[in-house]
Amino acid sequence: ESLDGTPPMTDTAHFLESGLREKVIEHLFVGELLKCLWCRGVRDVEVLRAEVDRAGYDLVLEANGIMRHVQFKASYRAAKTAKVGIHTGLARKPGGCVIWIWFDPDTLELGPFLWFGGKAGEALPPLGDRVGRHTRVSRTVGERRHREAIRELTKGRFMKLKKIDQLIDVMFGVRSNQVPSQR
Repeated sequence: ESLDGTPPMTDTAHFLESGLREKVIEHLFVGELLKCLWCRGVRDVEVLRAEVDRAGYDLVLEANGIMRHVQFKASYRAAKTAKVGIHTGLARKPGGCVIWIWFDPDTLELGPFLWFGGKAGEALPPLGDRVGRHTRVSRTVGERRHREAIRELTKGRFMKLKKIDQLIDVMFGVRSNQVPSQR
């Protein structure tokens, strides 16, 4: 059962084309984020994409003088996913955070958003010591190996935010009724 009570998704394209789908979700997110910041009067914004996924982040976003190294996760609303793997390298990055985007599988409408991160300008909270495991069983060992650079975070460690406006408030400390400073 999903977050909104809908039955599980059956469209196999979401599984077979998951890499493409995740890029679409990421682009939709960036578009919505930029639109909301624009409407709030925030124009000093940067979006940087990671060329290599080595340190656990997908994008670097900067707005309102706050830099965020962002690791994205995505799940369709009917998914039973209860945990995600987070790279420990993210904790060493300024303003590291995780945004777990839930989306409608038919329309790709975004939301809710699950947030894990510190306040604007603060570091990533501790990831804990629950070491992640590979998804496949090792042929040589006969079990799923540990992934020492990955920590598993359960859904309960995330803050649920219904709208992207709330996420912007948390990420950048820019309130919708606040007049942005001009630099």
